[in-house]
Amino acid sequence: MKVAFVGLGVMGYPMAGYLKKAGHEVIVFNRTSAKADAWVAEYGGSRAGTPRDAARDAEIIFCCVGNDDDVRAVILGDDGVLHGAKEGSVIVDHTTASAVVARDVHAAAAEKNVGFLDAPLSGGQAGAENGQLTIMVGGDEAVFQRVLPVMDAYAKACTLIGPVGSGQLAKMVNQVCIAGIVQGLSEGLHFARRAGLDPARVIGAISKGAAQSWQMENRWETMVRNEFDFGFAVEWMRKDLKIALDEAERNGARLDLTRLVDSYYAEVQELGGNRWDTSSLIARLEKS
Repeated sequence: MKVAFVGLGVMGYPMAGYLKKAGHEVIVFNRTSAKADAWVAEYGGSRAGTPRDAARDAEIIFCCVGNDDDVRAVILGDDGVLHGAKEGSVIVDHTTASAVVARDVHAAAAEKNVGFLDAPLSGGQAGAENGQLTIMVGGDEAVFQRVLPVMDAYAKACTLIGPVGSGQLAKMVNQVCIAGIVQGLSEGLHFARRAGLDPARVIGAISKGAAQSWQMENRWETMVRNEFDFGFAVEWMRKDLKIALDEAERNGARLDLTRLVDSYYAEVQELGGNRWDTSSLIARLEKS
């Protein structure tokens, strides 16, 4: 298929690469043109000067940018995707953003007979680089089924959650759960060290039982070594948690622990950990 990819960050760059390797004709756009040039040099394909130009002949236009404002700019702006998208094409937004912006973009796209899916990701940079992402999707069943075989190029699992906005809401659930798990793991490892236990033996035992989690399996060793210069950055997590907390204000959900953990991440930022991995929650416990 002819596809476009807008946004070649740590996630988008390898994802667009998987689309090219799957045999699709790919045109890319990135605000920093050097990144787009590097992608073309590595994978082939072509690059566009604006999101509008990238979308012009594409059957599916994928976007993966930073936040709500970025989504509005690259899709709805004067040089945005929607002004170049042809009738019958589909826009797939992989950005972690609000359900509000997803619904707004969907409404604008529908006026031009362009399909839309909100499809935030889980799996981080490693998942993108290995083509093993989990994708939570909001949108129409027929549009989802049309795009699914293409997204499979970089997906481990891809699930239609419900109507437009549902993908973003599911991603909020994902981030809320991760925040609580990482805080619990941080306190557990901190307690083990203060109690004079060997963390490796403890994790070896409890990771085979009910305490097991992806965070435990993949992060405990770097946490006890105070290594955080990788992974999903604290500043990105706080952006995601703010989206969830704002949504909770609208729907009445009580996110007491999420609000508390967000304040702990603020402490990590004060320690200089803005770009540290989210597992750095343990750093605030170990600082004294």
